[in-house]
Amino acid sequence: MFYNVNMKTIKELHKDDKPREKLVKKGVQALKNDELLSVLIGSGIKGKDVRKLSREIVALLDDSFADLSLEKLLNIHGLGVAKASQIIASLELAKRYTSQSNRKITSAQDVYDELKAFSTKQQEYFLVITLDGASHIINTRTVFIGTLNQSLVHPREVFADAIADRAAGIIIAHNHPSGTLSASRADIGITQRLEEVAKLVGIELLDHVILAKDGFYSFADEGLLF
Repeated sequence: MFYNVNMKTIKELHKDDKPREKLVKKGVQALKNDELLSVLIGSGIKGKDVRKLSREIVALLDDSFADLSLEKLLNIHGLGVAKASQIIASLELAKRYTSQSNRKITSAQDVYDELKAFSTKQQEYFLVITLDGASHIINTRTVFIGTLNQSLVHPREVFADAIADRAAGIIIAHNHPSGTLSASRADIGITQRLEEVAKLVGIELLDHVILAKDGFYSFADEGLLF
């Protein structure tokens, strides 16, 4: 990493080149990634100033941003729980505001509007919507096509992508080609099974919505989720 050899410490920088002063004078866009982190965490520790600490954090972000965790950050010497928590919280907040371009789900009607194209399908489609902590859609996936029963809709297929998405919650949905707006015994069995698994993996099952040409049926609205 030859380009870091002559990197000045924070004390050696001219006042206007220090990250916070540079931000004020030139705007946040003028700061490099490690400078942005320097502003965020504020200070380093004895033997490792804030710029050096920030460069180590940037290296970790470059290497494993997708699966960054508090535990990984705490492996960096000099980064305590308080500063690591600040970084994780800042990144999550930024992700949530960025994801606002995605639709926010606040009701079964929103689910129906999002998946309305499936309401007229002639085959049954079983779908999973993954949501972040602010109820924005992360992804919508088709898990199964065909006649639903409890043995075919396996929790592994339902929750694998939700875990990969780091989802806070999921909504499951499927269509009734017959147009029936009520839950069958199989629908109830599938929902109960997935609700049990949701509690085990720590991802909330927020609703199961049945889609039909003339409307929808919501397990949450009917009080069938606990």
